Amino acid sequence: MSRISKTGVAVIVAALILTAGLALAQEDRFGPLKRFSQVLDLVENNYVKNVTRQELIDGAIVGMLQQLDPHSSFLSKEDFKEMQVSTSGEFSGIGIEISVENGRITVISPIDDTPADKAGLKAGDVIVEIEGQSTQDMSLMDAVQRIRGPKGKPVALTIVHKGSNKPEKLRIVRESIPIVSVKSSEVEPGYLLVRVTRFNENTTAELKDSVAAYTKGGTALKGIILDLRNNPGGLLDQAVSVSDFFLTKGRIVTIKGRKDEQRKDFDSKKDGFEPSVPVTVVINAGSASASEIVAGALQDNKRALLVGDKSFGKGSVQTVIPLNDGSGIKLTTALYYTPSGRSIQAEGIEPDFKVPLQQDTDKEKDLFAQGHQVRERDLNRHLDNVSRKKKADGTDPKQKIKELMEHDNQLKLALELLKYAPVSASAQ
Repeated sequence: MSRISKTGVAVIVAALILTAGLALAQEDRFGPLKRFSQVLDLVENNYVKNVTRQELIDGAIVGMLQQLDPHSSFLSKEDFKEMQVSTSGEFSGIGIEISVENGRITVISPIDDTPADKAGLKAGDVIVEIEGQSTQDMSLMDAVQRIRGPKGKPVALTIVHKGSNKPEKLRIVRESIPIVSVKSSEVEPGYLLVRVTRFNENTTAELKDSVAAYTKGGTALKGIILDLRNNPGGLLDQAVSVSDFFLTKGRIVTIKGRKDEQRKDFDSKKDGFEPSVPVTVVINAGSASASEIVAGALQDNKRALLVGDKSFGKGSVQTVIPLNDGSGIKLTTALYYTPSGRSIQAEGIEPDFKVPLQQDTDKEKDLFAQGHQVRERDLNRHLDNVSRKKKADGTDPKQKIKELMEHDNQLKLALELLKYAPVSASAQ
């Protein structure tokens, strides 16, 4: 029998230790999965009601993602389709924006010239029944899915108009509804109010069209008020291209993930519109995510003055990842930083002129649905850190805008700054 040298013994011992270490690491890796499998089996066999394995797995995924941060989530097949619709340019329905207020499905606003608008729905109306089914405790997603449907087919709604206690039954025929994210109106000759309500795949094109349409007749553009209040965000690429529309140079935003190679810098392509036209931006606590990217880019590049309230403070980027069965997950994959290197996560963007909105009438609420002031830092597990034509109902949009400017102190200040303290790209 040959003898083994001391060196050989040492090598064998080291190999055994390494193998044992790998085995222990493998055991640690699969230990939690074994525990999950055990709990899954216990629930399947002992829970008081019959629950399918698919339901249990989906619930486990929902819980896992919810524990990460407020913006990571599981998307069922229906949720995934709805997200695709919300970032696209069109859907089939009646043309209303709704929310859940005090447990009731409430109209935020009807979209101009849609079936809902023509049927007389107004901001503040409550939808108490959809196709004869009570909306009491109905989820927002469920209500949206019931109201939407094939083009040409009617939907029956029971409405209680704001200020009334008498329900009214309506039968509204669905149509193809364009998702318009940009609305514009002249506030004074030469001064254009541009309201961006969300960032979907058509936002930049709509913005360019609005400005081009205003100047087409030879109107000299003296200034733009960019209203981002209560804009919850949307697509990153649209936030970048909207910022680029106003910029002729400079960094727009930087996103950084867990790994160095995930960093990406977005810079202006120097194709912004007329740089001598001054810009003011109006924000509030409802301005989040993509809205904050635009506001931060224009503020840091000294292209615009910001007016209003501190923004929401959502400085994270979510990636939507489809799964094989048609569902998906929305996962926080990066944080973004403004051109000066600021992370606004849970902090928000401070306006240059902090002016709380003074609401002495309901007009502002009806037009812009101000809502309550909840910010990113208030969420659990947050990451530290207008058409010019007269409408069929007789409302003159120009008169509507005039009344709005009289009662909206934030917009009034934004206009005054454009006139007397303009900030333009050429002034840099």
